Amino acid sequence: MPTTDELPRVDARLVDDFASHLALERRLSPNTVAAYRRDLTQLATFLARNRTSLGAVEYPLLRRFLAQQHTLGYARASIARRVAAIRTFYRWAMVVGRLRADPSALLGRPKVVNRLPTVLRAREASALAESPMEPNEEAEPDPLSAAVALRDRATLELLYGSGLRVGEVAGLTVQAVDLDRGRVLVLGKGSKEREVPMSDYAVEALIDYLRDARPLMAAEGSAALLFNLRKKPFSSRDIRRSMERYAERLLPGRRVSPHTLRHSFATHLLEGGADIRAVQELLGHASVATTQRYTHVSRARLFEAYERSHPRA
Repeated sequence: MPTTDELPRVDARLVDDFASHLALERRLSPNTVAAYRRDLTQLATFLARNRTSLGAVEYPLLRRFLAQQHTLGYARASIARRVAAIRTFYRWAMVVGRLRADPSALLGRPKVVNRLPTVLRAREASALAESPMEPNEEAEPDPLSAAVALRDRATLELLYGSGLRVGEVAGLTVQAVDLDRGRVLVLGKGSKEREVPMSDYAVEALIDYLRDARPLMAAEGSAALLFNLRKKPFSSRDIRRSMERYAERLLPGRRVSPHTLRHSFATHLLEGGADIRAVQELLGHASVATTQRYTHVSRARLFEAYERSHPRA
């Protein structure tokens, strides 16, 4: 993956200043800033190979860059994000007076098929959350393996029981967890904080983890809640890998990710009668339209609503 160190100095400075604008002024999440930086760096690298720059490129060459992305096999969603990054960058550069022309104005975004992630049944999600505590007959019991199981159980309970994003779980601190009240303070997208309820299962799992596992895994003086075996904070990548291991064993052949549990959390709330505005707040969505896009109501619930509400039903 190219870095700004490999770019012409002017382009490298533009990318760095744009990333600073996203982080400090727009207060976007570190993951979003990193994604936009990668997209702009990739574009600038392509332009340098074609003997031009971010400030001198014209529309046809931007189109060539996107066509190349398609040829390389990138998904429509990835290309759409790159278009968004390019257009956002040029709008910013125009507003702050860094560039005089916007070559991206005519770029259109590729249509993206909105595929909803897999939704687990309630019993499947519960079984997955509890799977780390199932005895492993092939492995000899030891304190560290037991600690890992307690950590993974707490992680999965937070993903499903509170509907947290994987990055939100990875960023939790000990101080963010209020076991007495059953609440967790989450730093979401755009550095927005929200307080989310924890299930009784999550509270129980965290009590066990904090008492019996964290002392063995935590780096001294660290405020992070979860850790990997190297005594470093449990990263989003660590969480995904850990979850994949349990999902492959429990749900073979199924495509299950941390977002699957978040989506299942929202779906099960709606199926249970929760108001969509309440679900929006719990998920940390700025717009209820986002909640509608990432959740769905089961067919059975639709028939129930019809039978309950329509005068001729």
